[in-house]
Amino acid sequence: MPFTPFHMGPGILVKALLQGSFSLMVFGWAQIIMDIQPLFVLITGDGHLHGFSHTYVGATLLAVFSALSGKYLSEIGLKIIGISDRSTSGSTPVKITWGIAFISAFIGTYSHVILDSIMHSDVEPFYPFSQENEILGLITIPQLHMLCIYSALAGGIIYYSVQYVRKKYNQKG
Repeated sequence: MPFTPFHMGPGILVKALLQGSFSLMVFGWAQIIMDIQPLFVLITGDGHLHGFSHTYVGATLLAVFSALSGKYLSEIGLKIIGISDRSTSGSTPVKITWGIAFISAFIGTYSHVILDSIMHSDVEPFYPFSQENEILGLITIPQLHMLCIYSALAGGIIYYSVQYVRKKYNQKG
């Protein structure tokens, strides 16, 4: 699923479940970082489309990079678009902890490998230990796309329901 928003669906669901303990922006940044290698291969025609970046070893390295760079990029992005932490007094800029940055990046890169392993025959997720891809074709590509879309919809409903309940609870308390 290179360069598609489908990868964000599971991220939206995870955000809904973990709320402030997960950064959807760092997750999204990790998705972009994961697909730089395939983009390079598509542009140059040189290399393995879903190569090392789409292995768990590569995803681990890219998760570390995504967390280290994504924490600051996400905080800057949130500041630019005017999102602040309203749970503290005033309008404090959102700070993403290192733990949240790393959890979000690892969920991002590993979920990327899983989703692409289901649909792309050239993904070797356990390389260099194995070239097997046991989950290729686990579900059909349309089913995978629908799973991603439904997880985004469910995540959106859950997230905004939790926010609504919190707002109502805070107004009474």
